[in-house]
Amino acid sequence: MRRRPLPPVREETNTKTWRSLCENEWAVYTLVASVGALTYANSLNGEFVHDDIPAIVSNGDVNGANSVGRVFRNDFWGTPMSDTSSHKSYRPLTTLSFRFNYKLCGLSPWWWHACNVALHAACCALVARTGVSVARLQRPFAALAALLFAVHPIHTEAVAGVVGRADVLACFFFLSSILLYHGTSSCHRVWWSVVAGALSMLAKETGLTALLFSATLDLYRCWSNIQRSSSPVKWRWKGDSACTRIVKVLAALAFLAGARLALLQGSLPAFSPQDNPPAFHPSFAVRLMTFCYLAAFNWWLLLCPWTLSHDWQMGSISLITSTWDIRNLITCAALIALMALFYRCLTDLELQRHTPALVGMMLLIIPYLPASNLLVTVGFVVAERILYIPSVGSVILTAYGMQLLWRRGVNKRRILVLCVAVLVAAGVARTHLRNRDWRTRESLLRADLSVLPHNAKLHYNFANFLKDIEQQENAIKHYKEALNLWPSYASAHNNLGTLVLASGRAEHHFLQALKYNRDHVNAHYNLAKLYRKKNRIPESLKMLERCISLEPRFVQAYLELLHLKPQEDIRWILDKLLELEPRNWEHYLLYGNWFRDRGLLPLSLEYYMTAMRLSFSTGHHSTRGEILSLRAACLALRSAGQYARVLQLVVRWHGVRGDGQPASRRVLAARAWRLRTELAERAALYSRPRHHTLPATSTCLHHSKLEVSPEVYINELKSNQVEEGSKIQHNTAHSVPLAACDANKILDNNSKKICKKTNEKSVSLSAQYKPTHNKSETGHKQKSCPLHKKKKIKDPQSFSPFVSNHLIKTY
Repeated sequence: MRRRPLPPVREETNTKTWRSLCENEWAVYTLVASVGALTYANSLNGEFVHDDIPAIVSNGDVNGANSVGRVFRNDFWGTPMSDTSSHKSYRPLTTLSFRFNYKLCGLSPWWWHACNVALHAACCALVARTGVSVARLQRPFAALAALLFAVHPIHTEAVAGVVGRADVLACFFFLSSILLYHGTSSCHRVWWSVVAGALSMLAKETGLTALLFSATLDLYRCWSNIQRSSSPVKWRWKGDSACTRIVKVLAALAFLAGARLALLQGSLPAFSPQDNPPAFHPSFAVRLMTFCYLAAFNWWLLLCPWTLSHDWQMGSISLITSTWDIRNLITCAALIALMALFYRCLTDLELQRHTPALVGMMLLIIPYLPASNLLVTVGFVVAERILYIPSVGSVILTAYGMQLLWRRGVNKRRILVLCVAVLVAAGVARTHLRNRDWRTRESLLRADLSVLPHNAKLHYNFANFLKDIEQQENAIKHYKEALNLWPSYASAHNNLGTLVLASGRAEHHFLQALKYNRDHVNAHYNLAKLYRKKNRIPESLKMLERCISLEPRFVQAYLELLHLKPQEDIRWILDKLLELEPRNWEHYLLYGNWFRDRGLLPLSLEYYMTAMRLSFSTGHHSTRGEILSLRAACLALRSAGQYARVLQLVVRWHGVRGDGQPASRRVLAARAWRLRTELAERAALYSRPRHHTLPATSTCLHHSKLEVSPEVYINELKSNQVEEGSKIQHNTAHSVPLAACDANKILDNNSKKICKKTNEKSVSLSAQYKPTHNKSETGHKQKSCPLHKKKKIKDPQSFSPFVSNHLIKTY
């Protein structure tokens, strides 16, 4: 009897297991989020690189130098939106997230990168949810789309670069907005969607397109109902109808867009041909062909993200100046593909069987429109970070293609699974390698220079890095290479001029920078410094005035003016410095020096104390500021003869600063200062001259004129002790009283010994006193006094009641 073949149980079991796993939504969300986090785990050890420095490290809105209210008035880089030099990128939600990061962990890069990775993992889960509820993909293929999104290498700039959080955060609220609109049936879903869309816009401007996407997709889904309605006018405005929802969303979109345009405050961001060369070409045909090719090139980066760079400016992509350029074929191919997808969706408008294709195409195109240069001019040619949201549409289209092939090619499913596995593994490997490039500034620049060696901007940035690490010769080579690739690069001329000061070519490069950019602030400033060194004062003043007119908040220019203006005319400069940087201790120190030179001791001390307080503050701690401010205050007090206040100030400084020493060490330091001052006063008392008339035959002081009554000496010592003790005890609550008590004991013992010796002997000479001749009063030489024949006593070491640098460093 012939046996029947057994059914393929193993393959069916695996299929059921996969389907059961995909049916569990939370398991899918956890899976794709974990894959996304693990893929970018090696980016956690990265540093702050590229735009992280100006947007985070030196941004006053992030590090707490500015108030929270300033966050809503400044742009993303910390410049006021009303400033003409502002970038006009208004992203307060992202800046607040940076500020929160800074409050929690300071400038430790690991936590900043961890926050980016966590947001990316959350976006991966939202992509899986969007694929099911919005795109109408089957659950396994929605999970596949989220998996491809999690490992896509194009996201490295947005996730591995901390500044890219703006795109990740905008994507989070973008997907939340469309899920609230299309994934729920609440009567308030429109307004919740509008709120999420507004938050996405506050994270980055492209987030506003979420409302346009929601309105367009709602119109597509309700089109058949609108056509079949017998009374369209009544149906459109009844309850929660499609037309009502669309009108609400479009009204909110217009309001938010108007508010965003109002924030420009009448001026558009200023870009240069170096930032976006096609936008400044005079020919409309060249601009159109180049921008269309750039759109196709961005789509190619989503399909094959192999050539990646953080900067695509200045020669990375040349202009298309001819219709016979072969790159136009790529543009035509991309346009034909989009038109085919659009036509397929239009022909299926009634049945709507290809909703995933339409959703993917809309997510690919609509979020990219603000950065396409077709509506407004932007400051870049290609930027991988702006493809973070459009990549959602790309992976949905890819997953939908896999779904169609899975249905039709039953016999080739194993090959399809193998292709998917290879695609995911390749994405993980490429992302892992690219994350390593983003770890340091040097590794990023070297990796991108190997990909785009004809990019002048990369040579310029790499030269800046070499200049920072003091490799001047290599920096000069890369500056020259950048000028060979882009001869009108003004910033390269300016920076090269700072390195060739010794060769005498600096002035030439500064003038070349001003030739190509008349408003180059740094070139004016550097040229002014060069003219000052050459003693060409009028020309230096002219350059500084031009520099200040271009940038009224340029602090270095005002500091340079202090060296050129006479002392009588610099007070307004000092006032301007305090206005621009009210938390900078150096400006208060300069102001204090100006008052001290004019003999205004109280005002100078007030500014010195303010400088010291700012140096001690938590957010602006500066040991150098503490030392310089303390030294200036002590010198001012010493010049006025106020030695007790010098001692008081130094003791207070020791008590506050501590230098990490225990309290006992600080008490000993205060005691040493106290005893040193008391002994200095005692020596000064013994050496005080007595004005008595001596015989003309003698030129030395007689011993009878050196007698000091014990009662007078004790009373004077005690009065000085009480006066100084009251001052020190008022300002030092811990260390000074102990020192004062020890000083009192020592002084009492010394007083008793002196009284005892005075009773035994009517004449008492200090053991530390040496009689001297006053030859200048007699005007002629005489015989030496018999007292000179006695054994000479060495001079005591002079006691300085002022600040000792040795004690400051030791205690």
